Amino acid sequence: MSPAPVAPFPRFRVLDVLLSAVRPGEAVEAIVARAGDRDRAAPGAHVCVFAVDSVLKCRDDPRLAAIANGAWMALCDGMPLVLLGRLAARLPVGRCYGPDVMLGVLDRGRAAGLRHYFYGGADEETSRLLQERMEARFPGLRVVGREVPPFRPLTEEERRETAARIDASGADIVWIGLGTPKQDFWMGDMRPLLKAPVLVAVGAAFSFHAGKVPQAPRWMQRACLEWLYRLCAEPRRLWRRYLVGNPRFVGLVLRQLLTRRPGPLGEVRRPEEPVR
Repeated sequence: MSPAPVAPFPRFRVLDVLLSAVRPGEAVEAIVARAGDRDRAAPGAHVCVFAVDSVLKCRDDPRLAAIANGAWMALCDGMPLVLLGRLAARLPVGRCYGPDVMLGVLDRGRAAGLRHYFYGGADEETSRLLQERMEARFPGLRVVGREVPPFRPLTEEERRETAARIDASGADIVWIGLGTPKQDFWMGDMRPLLKAPVLVAVGAAFSFHAGKVPQAPRWMQRACLEWLYRLCAEPRRLWRRYLVGNPRFVGLVLRQLLTRRPGPLGEVRRPEEPVR
């Protein structure tokens, strides 16, 4: 995989992942600016949007950690990650909530005429509602394509055909809503094949913006209680993530703080430094 362009933000270490120290408005502006650079000779950039569960998955799968650390940006979607960035790394980190980053880029990108492609979603209805609602919310939005892939790994031929469809659309940003880690592996496989300047994996944002899944109230998000809202809404699917994963994360972070392995907690890498 060719290296992505360097984003102008430092990274800080949490377990095996180097996360981007960036505020949401800065992330939106960076994505819009990068997507508007239509120099197709430059390699594309992929953006991971990570919560605690994603960081734990990187702990369990070095391939996922490599994709995250090779990303143009690895945004902090969860407040525990934001707090670690502020306290351990002493950096100005903000919560880059995937659904909000998506809305910000769709909005800001209209002035630049950015073209968007939606890849993923639970089903065709979700994909259709997502496009309809976003076009109604942001008049002038340019959605040049959308598709829902099969719920299995793509064959090599299917990957090439998918890349050809997306490239033919002229998309500047490809939004991927497949859930972690599937969407991140997809970006790792597809980025070398695509001409789009930016790929962004936003997980459940497709279902939220399509109106298929309710979002936690803002006060719960600000109070670090979104996990509780989502657990109550989808207990069978999410109980293990929160009731097992969260305590495990706390234990691993404490161990990293004491042992400095796999690297010092909050270790900072500047933009000019390699992240691999």
